[in-house]
Amino acid sequence: MRALGFQVVEADTSDAVAARIAGAAAGERVAVVDRRFRGHRHALRLALTDPRFDAAAVTGALTVRPAARPALLRALAAPGGPAAAAGGAPRPAGQPGGAAAAPGTPDGGTATAAGAAGSLAVEAQAGAVSLPGPRRGDARDVLPDALAVRLAALGEPVHRPELGVLVAEVPADAAAAEAAAGAVAAVDEESVRLRSAVKSRDGFFTTHFISPYSRYIARWCARRGLTPNQVTTASLLVALIAAGCAATGTRGGFVAAGVLLIASFVLDCTDGQLARYSLQYSTLGAWLDATFDRAKEYAYYAGLALGAARGGDDVWALALGAMVLQTCRHVVDFAFNEANHDATANTSPTAALSDKLDSVGWTVWARRMIVLPIGERWALIAVLTAVSTPRITFVVLLAGCALAACYTTAGRVLRSLTRRATRTDRAARALADLADSGPVAEALAAALRPLARRLPGFAAPAAALAGAGAVTATAALSPAGSWYPVLAAVVYAVTSGLAVALPLKGALDWLVPPLLRAGEYGTALALAAVCGVDGALPAAFCLVAAVAYHHYDTVYRIRGGAGAPPRAVVLAAGGHEGRTLAVALTAAVAAHHTGLTATLAVLAGAIALLVASESIRFWVTSGTAAAVHDESGEPA
Repeated sequence: MRALGFQVVEADTSDAVAARIAGAAAGERVAVVDRRFRGHRHALRLALTDPRFDAAAVTGALTVRPAARPALLRALAAPGGPAAAAGGAPRPAGQPGGAAAAPGTPDGGTATAAGAAGSLAVEAQAGAVSLPGPRRGDARDVLPDALAVRLAALGEPVHRPELGVLVAEVPADAAAAEAAAGAVAAVDEESVRLRSAVKSRDGFFTTHFISPYSRYIARWCARRGLTPNQVTTASLLVALIAAGCAATGTRGGFVAAGVLLIASFVLDCTDGQLARYSLQYSTLGAWLDATFDRAKEYAYYAGLALGAARGGDDVWALALGAMVLQTCRHVVDFAFNEANHDATANTSPTAALSDKLDSVGWTVWARRMIVLPIGERWALIAVLTAVSTPRITFVVLLAGCALAACYTTAGRVLRSLTRRATRTDRAARALADLADSGPVAEALAAALRPLARRLPGFAAPAAALAGAGAVTATAALSPAGSWYPVLAAVVYAVTSGLAVALPLKGALDWLVPPLLRAGEYGTALALAAVCGVDGALPAAFCLVAAVAYHHYDTVYRIRGGAGAPPRAVVLAAGGHEGRTLAVALTAAVAAHHTGLTATLAVLAGAIALLVASESIRFWVTSGTAAAVHDESGEPA
C-alpha cells in the first residue's frame, strides 16, 4: 500500500473503519483492503489508483472516490450489512492495533482497508485502517468483497479491472497463502504491465512497427517521473518542427519532415501507453491528446503547402481538401458511435457478420488498414513527403482517405438500415449538439417542426444531404462574384433547420452532423478556390481549422460526459449555417480583391479566439468531465 502512495492506518473494528472514512477530507479517495491480501502490486494499482471510476474492486480490495463515499458509508451502516458480517468483535484493550502513517508517493491515493486482518487507507496521502479478521476463515466474510457487493446493490457501479494472469486473493489459511505466493512468483508482473500499456485494439502499423518498442519508452518516461501530458506536448513540438522542415521546400527539408513526423507519432503512441502503464488518466490529458493529434496533422498539411509554394506549386486547395475530408470522416465516426453506443435492442446482421470476421485473423488487419487510421495515414504521409512532392502526397492521401470514407460510411449505413435499435434521448441530444446549429437554423427548425412531423423517417438526413450538396456544388460551379452561392446558402439554412426540427433518433439521423460539416467546409473551400484571389485559400484553411477545432472540442466534451460547449458560445460563433451565409456573402461582395482574404482571415481569428479561449478555460479548470482515455481503437 505504501509503495502505491498510501498512508496506512489500522482500525480495530468495523465502526472504526466507518469513522475513518467519515473523517477523511472531502476530496480524498478511500479504499478498504484486507490485510490478508496476497497478489501482485499491479493488481492493487489497477483497483486502487485508476482515476476513471468512482468505485473499483478486486478480491480483497475496494476503493471509492469522493462521489461514491456516501454510498460506502451507507453500505457500512446497513443493518446486517457487510460491516456486521465481517467486522468481528472489538479487540481487547491493549491488543496491537492503532494507526500508522507514511508519506505518499506519485501513485498516490486514498485507501481504506478492512476485513479479516484488513486495513483502511485514505487516498490523497491520508491514512489506512486495518480491522481484525472474522473469526471464520470464510472468503465470504472478507469486508472489502462484502462492501463491493453491497455497493452494487445500492446502485453504485463497481468497476472490476481485468487482471488476466495477475493474482489478487485473500487466502483463508496458511496453505492457501503459500499457494497464492507461488502463483504470484510464477508471473512476470512487469511483463504483464508492459503488455497492458498497449491499446488492445489498434492499427496494423502501430501494433507491429511502433508499439513493440514505444512501450519501453513509456516505461522509461514513467521511471523518470514524466507525465503523459508532457509526452503529448513533446509530440506536438516535434510535429511542428516537422511542418517547419516541410515548409522549407527543399528535398532535405522534406526528408527531415518525414522522419520527424514518424518520431512525433512514436511519442503520440507513447503518451497513451504511459497513461496506461502508470494509470495517469486525466480529463485534460484526454483533451490534449485528441486536440494535439489534429493540430499536428493539419499544421503538417500547411507546412507541405508552404513548401510546395516555395517551389512554385500551389497545393493549398489540396491541403484544405485533405483537412475537410479527414474532419468529416471523424464526425462520421463520432456521430455513429454516439447514436448507437447506448441504443436498446441494438442488433444487426451486418454487425454480427463483422464480429464473425474478427475471428479470421487476416480480415481483422485488412479491415483496420483499409480505413487508413492515424498510424497508416501518418506513415503514408511521411514516406511520400520524403520521396515525392507535396502534390503527389496530397493526391494519394485524398484518394486513400476517400476510399476509407466510402468503406466505413457504407458499412455503417448498412448496419443502421439492418439494425433494430431504439435511440435514446441522450443520443439525440448528442447528435443535435454535433450538428452545431446557430440561431437561424434554430428559428427555422421551430417554424418547420409541424412539416417535419409529416415527413418520412429519412427526411432529416435527406434534407441535410440536399442542402449541403446544393450549396457546395453551387459554390464550386458559379463564377467568382456570383450571388447564386448566397441563394444556395439560404436554401442550406432552411434545409438545415428542417433536418434538426425533430429529435435525431432515426436510423440514419447520425448522418446529419457530418453532412452539415461537409456543407460548411466544402463551401469555404469551393468559394476560396474559385475566386482566384491571392491568399484566399490559406485564409480559408485557417477558417476551417478554427471551426474544426470547435467541432472537435464539442465531440470530446460529449465523450467526457460534460455536454456541449455553452450555448452562448455556439450562438456567438454563428452556427454552421450562419458561418456559411457569412462566407458566401463575403465571396459575393469581395470576390475580385484582397478584401476576401482579409475578411476570411478576420473571421478565422475571431472564431479561433472565441472558441479556443472558452475551451481552454473549460478543460483546464473543469472538474465535471470524467477522466477518460481512448481505448476504442477506432480510427483517429
